[in-house]
Order: sequence, then C-alpha cells, then structure tokens
Amino acid sequence: MGVLLLVRHGQASWAADDYDVLSPTGWEQGRALGGAWASRGLRPDAVVRGGLRRHRETTEALAASLDVPESRVDAGWDEFDHVAVLAGMPDPPAGPPTDKRAYQAVLEQAIDAWMGGGDAYDEPFAAFTARVGEALRRTPGDGTTVVVTSGGAIAWVAASLLADGDATLAASLWRRLNVVCVNTGVTKVVVGRRGSTLVSFNDHGHLEGTDLLTYR
Repeated sequence: MGVLLLVRHGQASWAADDYDVLSPTGWEQGRALGGAWASRGLRPDAVVRGGLRRHRETTEALAASLDVPESRVDAGWDEFDHVAVLAGMPDPPAGPPTDKRAYQAVLEQAIDAWMGGGDAYDEPFAAFTARVGEALRRTPGDGTTVVVTSGGAIAWVAASLLADGDATLAASLWRRLNVVCVNTGVTKVVVGRRGSTLVSFNDHGHLEGTDLLTYR
C-alpha cells in the first residue's frame, strides 16, 4: 500500500506580470508545511512535481525545512491554463485583474464556459481531466510520495475518486472543490489493491493560527 500526499503550490504572484512565481507568502507557506512534516518525522520516499515554476519553488520551500529526495517532473500534474480559459469566454475581461473577488467571479464564469466548450479550447476540460487521471495512475504507489501540483489537478483527483466513475457527478464536484483549495493544502490518497482511495482533502493545519492562509 502506498500514500500520495498531493500538495497545492504556495501562493503565486497574483496580478503580477508573471503569475508563475511564488510570492513571499508562498515561500513561507512551503517552509511551514515542510517544518510541520519534519516535526512529525515524515520523510517522503519520492517527490513528483508538475512542470511549472510555482511547483518547483514550492518543492524548494519544502526542502528548506524537510529532508526530501530529488524531485521528478511530470507535466501531467500541471494546472489548466487559466489565461487561455479567460480568453476563451464569450466576453473576456478587457484588462488585468485588480480586485480578487471580482476576478474570482469572472474566472468562475470562464471555467463554466470552458467546461461546456467542447473542443473550442487548446486543452478542453475533458483533455485536462484525462491528463490528470493519467498522471495519477502513473505516480508511484509504493511508500509515501509527495506530489506538488495545483488546485485544479487536486480537485479533479478528489472529485473523480468520490464520483466513482460518474462523469457528471465528478464535474459537479470538481467545480465546487476547485474554488476552496488552500495554498499548500494537502490531500491524502491511499493506493492499494482496490485502487486509489481519497482519505482527506485540503488539510491546512500547518497554516492555522498564522496569517499565511490564502486561496489565491
């Protein structure tokens, strides 16, 4: 039996020229998670990360306070392209976001359009979910593996496991879970003879009692 610990990356640089860079808070979140695991004596047997910079930097932040093996990159764990999703909506925003709540509302509208948009996007929703599903299946199932990835990918793993083959239910669950993923929140999946089973979702106890809790 193996354990997968799916970690959402630390806070990225929202509204900056390059989103795919951890903010100072994002680095602190990663170090906080690594420190919490180290205090419990956790040492992962393997580390897999998506191919984005925020995945690499979160892995580096973890390693600052936790003994981890060298990470392996699997781009199957990458996030969907939120910029392309925004651009593909019927009435895309004219300029860069300035208010987080307003931006979140627009992004959710864009995601709804993407989920129903079929092949109108370079990576349709169905292709994204298939990619993440394949990444889950090829991730090592022995020992403890940390996977540093993004909220959309984590939400799909959780939703698809809970839906147990019901594609409509999985999509509905993903829509709800995706918006509540905490930066450096941890989702636990156990891999055994019966396949993969969701044990916990979005644990962020390492951030409680601090000013480090963020969703975006």
